[in-house]
Amino acid sequence: MKQLTAEEKELLQLQKRLTTRFNKACAEYGLIADGDKILVGLSGGKDSLALVELLGRRQKIYVPHFSVVAAHITIDEIGYQSDLEYLRQFCQNHGVEFLHINTHISPISPSEQKDETAKHVNTKQKNHCFLCSWYRRKALFDAAKQLNCNKIALGHHKDDIVQTLLMNLVYQGSFSTIPPQLRMQKFPMTLIRPLCLIKEADLLRYAQLSNYKKMPKLCPYEKESSRADIKQLVKTLEQLNPNILDSVWGAMENIKTDYLPAKI
Repeated sequence: MKQLTAEEKELLQLQKRLTTRFNKACAEYGLIADGDKILVGLSGGKDSLALVELLGRRQKIYVPHFSVVAAHITIDEIGYQSDLEYLRQFCQNHGVEFLHINTHISPISPSEQKDETAKHVNTKQKNHCFLCSWYRRKALFDAAKQLNCNKIALGHHKDDIVQTLLMNLVYQGSFSTIPPQLRMQKFPMTLIRPLCLIKEADLLRYAQLSNYKKMPKLCPYEKESSRADIKQLVKTLEQLNPNILDSVWGAMENIKTDYLPAKI
């Protein structure tokens, strides 16, 4: 019998940990049900690749019985560079249908568009990140409806969710974040985040050990976003408490309203 290398052992252990946390998230937050048809937002980064792999492996169990389609969105005006053949082959290897959708930014402001996915926004906020996010989200919703999908799976991990909470606290004055499951109010669609209990460090190491291919260029404006500043804040907080992610997550599930300001 062949002796496993140290890296092969680490990969197996990490795969088990990711699968356990993925299954735990699906069970505790009710993310997947029998008969679901799930559209995965596949950016091509490590998080969405891991999401495709985990969902592809999980759908083979048949309980619950569900199907998965992955959609990669590109926008003419944003300088993405994707290896479409790699993404297509990756999805095929995990039994997931692959779809490439190309779109463009309309000269009409999202807030002026009569579309059920539109949000009322301040047009002064139409920076690169906002426009890219809005149009990619719109393309995903349109594809989900055309494919009769009832759920859209996004690759946000635990770090993303904690960072979003801190961003909303710092910049919006709101105690809110992107939840593991969000049911849309205006139409029958649910957003799910099955990686919500997985830390980014584990996903990064898993991608390295699994030889995930990096896309030539994903987000050309990543370093310009305020999220980069919040990531640095989290690193600073980790010096005070190495388990800051778990502590903040616990705080979100243990809100004591009696000890918060309440207007009469």
